[in-house]
Amino acid sequence: MTNTEQTTVLITGANKGLGLEAARRLADRGWRVFLGSRDKARGQEAADKLGAGVVAVPLDVTSDESVAEAARLVREHTDRLDVLINNAGAPGAAVPPADATADDLHVVYDVNVYGPVRVTNAFLPLLQAADNPRVVMVSSGGGSFAVITDPAQPVSKMHELAYSSSKAALNMITVRYAQALPGIKFNVATPGEVANHKFAATDMNRHTGQLTVTEGTDSILELATLDADGPTGIFIDRLGPVGW
Repeated sequence: MTNTEQTTVLITGANKGLGLEAARRLADRGWRVFLGSRDKARGQEAADKLGAGVVAVPLDVTSDESVAEAARLVREHTDRLDVLINNAGAPGAAVPPADATADDLHVVYDVNVYGPVRVTNAFLPLLQAADNPRVVMVSSGGGSFAVITDPAQPVSKMHELAYSSSKAALNMITVRYAQALPGIKFNVATPGEVANHKFAATDMNRHTGQLTVTEGTDSILELATLDADGPTGIFIDRLGPVGW
């Protein structure tokens, strides 16, 4: 059965944290939400809590087979995808640069960089079938050269390689998609407030952030709900533009 009326969105890593809150907020708007989750049971539990209009989609962004099966499942429900939110992320072990190995980076890149590429590639035909398709990449202020090189920013003193460089790579990938595919809006959101040195409280930071998970999704929602004349290839937080 295909859906031709509701706005449709797929969110990766949506069984908790920012992904779950984005799913809740968009479902409350009447959207058809495809809730992607690596853990099938947790994904179904989250979808059940959000209620009608939310479909659990088993989705491991590190697996080509899982991503392909997720695309097949979504096609059973809709003939287009209006919005893709690449939210699934891995923090890594914060290994200091002097000790970091290629394997330390690879496990993080597989989720944060290759994952969004796998998912975007698999869902591109459904996105291209929409009238106003949008892709939101959930990144971090830690992926910004402007932020990392600012001594006033706390993240500039967090010496690790994997996470920050993976998000910088994701930012570049987003811009390249935006340039090559002008029919789709590709944009980057960070859930923090860069100017105020704040970030959202999630499992990834052991809930030490100063912003609520709802505040953390404000930038994601802004990009997910862009009008047809909205921008592409931009990087924002909930307060406005973020320097690359």
